[in-house]
Amino acid sequence: MELPTAKFGIGQIVKHRLFDFRGVIFDVDPTFNNTEEWYNAIPAEARPRKDQPFYHLLAENDETEYVAYVSEQNLQPDESQTPVRHPQVRDYFAGFDKSRGLYRLREDRAN
Repeated sequence: MELPTAKFGIGQIVKHRLFDFRGVIFDVDPTFNNTEEWYNAIPAEARPRKDQPFYHLLAENDETEYVAYVSEQNLQPDESQTPVRHPQVRDYFAGFDKSRGLYRLREDRAN
């Protein structure tokens, strides 16, 4: 089986298509890799396909910061060029490249 190619990359800032949050990608699964319980908690009419990339985000909205797991179909690029305020950003990234709007992965985090 050929794995889908991820549209977004680690360090890229994205936003959710339906909900008001954004975040920086810190990991990518080529296909769904979470629990069935998590998947089944999503309303059936909104449940994404499992055969697409899923992204781990250091996410934020107006109220809080958290970690999110989001399907590729529900993400789009965030064009704001604004860094993410999530407190764990420094655990994964060495800095923010303003000219490209991307975070640089820390060398000790690279595979």
